[in-house]
Amino acid sequence: MSKKSTQVAIIGAGPAGLMLGHLLRQAGIEAVIIERQNQAHVLSRIRAGVLETVTTGILEQLDLAERMHAKGLPHSGVKLADGERLIRIDIEGLTGRTVMVYGQTELTRDLIDAAPYRDLEIIWEAEDVAVHDIESDAPCVKFTKDGIESRIEARFIAGCDGFHGVSRPAIPDSVGRPYEKVYPFGWLGVLADVPPCNHELIYANHANGFALASQRSLTRSRYYIQVPLTEKLEDWPDDRLWDELALRLGPDAAAHMTRGPALEKSIAPLRSFVFEPMHHGSLFLVGDAAHIVPPTGAKGLNLAASDVAYLSAALIAFFSENDSDAIATYSEKALARVWKAERFSWSLTMLMHRFPDDGVFDRRMQVAQLDYIASSEAAQMEIAENYVGLPL
Repeated sequence: MSKKSTQVAIIGAGPAGLMLGHLLRQAGIEAVIIERQNQAHVLSRIRAGVLETVTTGILEQLDLAERMHAKGLPHSGVKLADGERLIRIDIEGLTGRTVMVYGQTELTRDLIDAAPYRDLEIIWEAEDVAVHDIESDAPCVKFTKDGIESRIEARFIAGCDGFHGVSRPAIPDSVGRPYEKVYPFGWLGVLADVPPCNHELIYANHANGFALASQRSLTRSRYYIQVPLTEKLEDWPDDRLWDELALRLGPDAAAHMTRGPALEKSIAPLRSFVFEPMHHGSLFLVGDAAHIVPPTGAKGLNLAASDVAYLSAALIAFFSENDSDAIATYSEKALARVWKAERFSWSLTMLMHRFPDDGVFDRRMQVAQLDYIASSEAAQMEIAENYVGLPL
């Protein structure tokens, strides 16, 4: 068996694991990342791209923000559409801050490319990953690499391995508790090399269901529509999807929409999920390993970044100052922000989607809420400050 030791073993080379690893190495703390997939697979995953300042701030702290600032698109507002009406939320005017549109794939690439130069080791294609002895001060991660059994001993383990990873199940049922809401529909997403139909994101509530117009660059667009979970990708050829997007987004967006062949299509289910606590023994949960939000509020990656901000500060204090207070309060601090983001994503999902069991009363409630948002600066402020990201 191959053995090695480190201070922090990180499971998962997604954005959360990579950001955490870089921050620890920047502080002189030993860290190793173990990833079950290969690098090409990790970079092929199409994910969100609306970044709060907590996320952009981490890249800036790591001196890895040059490409983001060169290619990213700062957004000062967001739009809510309902039939013929388009309600603009002036994020910058109301909060003094903006969000950055920069694809998660590009952010991940920046972090991976910098790893060799920052002495951050990533072990790719690790099979049969498992955590052991998390209730001790000497936990370890076991896995198989190229047919050789390997063991990494550490002081702490950070589970950044997503919803289906091995970290969360390692916490005993007697300790952990999941909270979950599963939504009765999914999002059909399409990525295409076409200019966006609007310079800001449009969230649309239509009789046929929700739609979203977003972007990755000035020449690449990302669109979504709400579909039943029974739908298949083959049910949605490109022409039908573009027609439906034009209908749901409204005439103004449709007039500026450029159609093109899909680079990628996928259907993703929606759920709200939180696992408590996010810390047990020497194991910490980070990002999707501990919580999932509907993509409606663009909070998934940003919540992972806020977890990383809390945990990296706690681990740095522990190793540099022998201070364990932040370690002890990591879960409480992270979950306080998680639940607020869950509330915002849930409320926006309820407002902008059509639910199968909704009646005319439920629809009138949506209309009343949109009327209130359109006429109330206070209501717009509530959306703006949540969308741009609550403070840590």
